[in-house]
Amino acid sequence: MNFPASLTVGGLDLLSSAVVLVDGHHVIRYANPAAENLFATSARLLLGQSIKKLLGEPVGLSAALTSALVNQWSYTSHNIPIILAAETLHVDCTVTPVMLEGAQLLLEVRPIDQQLKAAREEQLAQQQQANRELVRNLAHEIKNPLGGIRGSAQLLEHELQDDQLKEYTQVIIQEVDRLQDLMQRLLSSHRSMQPTLMNIHEILERVRRLIHAEYPDVHVQRDYDTSLPELTGDKEQLIQAVLNIARNAAQAMQSKGEIIFSTRAARQVILAKKHYQLALAVQVIDNGPGIPTHLKDSIFYPLVSGREHGSGLGLTIAQSFIQQHGGTIEVTSRAGYTCFTLMLPLAMPTVHAVSQTNKIYSGMQRE
Repeated sequence: MNFPASLTVGGLDLLSSAVVLVDGHHVIRYANPAAENLFATSARLLLGQSIKKLLGEPVGLSAALTSALVNQWSYTSHNIPIILAAETLHVDCTVTPVMLEGAQLLLEVRPIDQQLKAAREEQLAQQQQANRELVRNLAHEIKNPLGGIRGSAQLLEHELQDDQLKEYTQVIIQEVDRLQDLMQRLLSSHRSMQPTLMNIHEILERVRRLIHAEYPDVHVQRDYDTSLPELTGDKEQLIQAVLNIARNAAQAMQSKGEIIFSTRAARQVILAKKHYQLALAVQVIDNGPGIPTHLKDSIFYPLVSGREHGSGLGLTIAQSFIQQHGGTIEVTSRAGYTCFTLMLPLAMPTVHAVSQTNKIYSGMQRE
């Protein structure tokens, strides 16, 4: 990225890539919100620390810092391994000489893992979109003759005198109804949105009550950030998306276990190739057996299910609804832990939004 001569700290705050400013002694003088997210720490704790404490001493980086200062040129070090919370992250780091806020060098850190992940996500999204369109077209083709089959079975039933034979026509009618319901669910995920201003915790509380009624032995815990602003979206679509994920979790746990609903704010994120200063992260976590290994890469595909009698549409519809909101949905899973993360773009907070959230949370505390 080329940084303009008129660069300001305020401008760095808006960048989606992690930026750190250091002085001539390689001491950190500033870190933007994206850097806080990447390194999982606050700018307050980073200030005054040596850049070596943050990035370690990878080969070539120290020389790049010195050369950038001496020659006033930009340098890029590729595939630098840094250790964060016992996990190794590979990054590219570009060093650029600047004169800003007492700093002399600007470091732009770009995780290679995230770049590869974004490319994979785009490829998967295109493949899943093609799959959904294929299934949607098939649903249209199948739905039309089903009406004729059902009508013919009803006419045949009226002509039959033997009650035993009528049982067969009832089987035909019931199976046609089941297929029509399946086709309708496939087609309903493409309906147009009806956006309104809402609170995400209203959505989660509605789903929590539905899960409690349907699966009384499943305990749903709340881990809410009550300061989150309101969200613009289709209420029914979001309820259905979260409900499908929570219901899948309950069924995977054989109707007993624990689900956690978590909400957090995420800053400076990219969703569907668009940069947002603020986004909403909703997590649905369960302690079930985990997603089978052979299904992990296809869990969102239509008609793919890990259960014997599952339709394989719940997660497909959930993903479709979240994507219609400009968001993303991801899953990590292992034995005893499965986490679906929904990321949705947010408007900036308002006094009314925070007040409304606190009112909802107070009501939940009185239950």
